[in-house]
Amino acid sequence: MTNIQAVLFDLDGTLIDSAPDLGSAANRMRERRGLPALALHRYRAMAGAGARGMLGVAFGVTPSMPGYVTLKEEFFQSYEADLLGHTAAFEGIADLLAALSARALPWGIVTNKSERFTTPIAARMPVLRGCAVAVSGDTTAHAKPHPAPVLEACKRLDLEPEQVLYVGDDERDIQSGNAAGTLTAACTWGYLGANRDVATWHASHVVHLPSDVLAIL
Repeated sequence: MTNIQAVLFDLDGTLIDSAPDLGSAANRMRERRGLPALALHRYRAMAGAGARGMLGVAFGVTPSMPGYVTLKEEFFQSYEADLLGHTAAFEGIADLLAALSARALPWGIVTNKSERFTTPIAARMPVLRGCAVAVSGDTTAHAKPHPAPVLEACKRLDLEPEQVLYVGDDERDIQSGNAAGTLTAACTWGYLGANRDVATWHASHVVHLPSDVLAIL
């Protein structure tokens, strides 16, 4: 038995598959420069890293390079123009969220995605409309892997971290949840990021299907 009173989720790669629209936003930038579009699989693994990941794949740039800030804003505008063209919840997510609601367990989102994207996505995707709390990458002074975003979500839910389970598909999610004091679950259906060996993430649990989250409860 557990004392879990709420479940928090990362967004991209955990609740929703946004890689097609993130990759398309980067490809539109390439095409404007006369470069060929890249195949989606080139982008997918780094989709959880947002602009940094997409621009790294598309142009081989890093945040420390000159002109990166301007390039990032161009990417944001490109992505903002078509947020939900091909984005969808992963298979099993709708059933999982419905099951949590049936148990009267609130659930929420803690993502490094900027509020300018999180808010419209959460509002426009029916599967996400039961979200009790949403904390974005720019909601607090620090983004994941810092514990601040997870702690802010716990605060808004009026729960102690040990009463919360945080589910994510990137090592930074687990680091953030562990540092905040929540239980953590690494999900293997997502993007997984640079370190794909979830066994090294020190998560409380590893889940392979959304329904596995219910088994933890």
